[in-house]
Amino acid sequence: MQSSTHDLTIGATEVRKAFVADHEAQAEREWACLTLLAEHAPGLAPRPLRREDGERPVIVMERLPGAHLEPRPLTPDRTRALGAALRRLYDVPVEAVRDAGIGPRRYDAEALAAVLVEWLADDYDLGECRDPDLVADALAHARAYVAAPPLPEPRATALGIADLNPANVLVHEGTVRVVDFEDGGLSDPAYELADHVEHLGSRLPGVYDVHALPTAVGLDAEDLARMAAYRPLLAAFWLAMLLPGNGGWRRNPRGTTEAQAEHFMALAGHD
Repeated sequence: MQSSTHDLTIGATEVRKAFVADHEAQAEREWACLTLLAEHAPGLAPRPLRREDGERPVIVMERLPGAHLEPRPLTPDRTRALGAALRRLYDVPVEAVRDAGIGPRRYDAEALAAVLVEWLADDYDLGECRDPDLVADALAHARAYVAAPPLPEPRATALGIADLNPANVLVHEGTVRVVDFEDGGLSDPAYELADHVEHLGSRLPGVYDVHALPTAVGLDAEDLARMAAYRPLLAAFWLAMLLPGNGGWRRNPRGTTEAQAEHFMALAGHD
């Protein structure tokens, strides 16, 4: 389903990001997003410096100071700082995003359900699971859910980063910056926040508080409800990633799939 899309070479002042040969679209998307942010939200993301021609698409950007978020719950101060950073991102004028030729983010709210219908239709050897019956039950419910998901009407009103893995958040002297826009694009802040809190790398260690982060971003009551409605879809995505044979299955300890199955079932109202 997913594999590494790039190699990073980190120098003293520059970062060189070399994409695999058939990922020109990701390179184009990242270059466009970084160029736009350098104009409309300077300092929020790395400044793009140059592109290199060759067998692989390459983007060279400035190296930002700071340390990645650790796999533990954010403090209230850091939650507020991250919320302010995301607010700056979402406040980039949507007209400017479109004028820059930036289309929808990868796996946006409209596309993800259809992708999951295909992924979840595959045959999986659930006998490898610790609790095959639990995973089979969750898989059946997930298949039914993604076939006709009860989702809000999407609102492509903002530039989204898509992947807010804690490793893509840098903190330096209280300032938060974000990196990795290869999947970014037009999105819905409610969907973005649902994606961020459901990301396995943030959810398992509890990095992003489900209530505090969207509040820090400034989502209103309507968008908070829309965010909650999107969360089962993102939970189904991670269930798919954690099924035997897929990337998440190989990278996570036994029992993670069962825990995700229970999590999806609870969000989808089947607990």
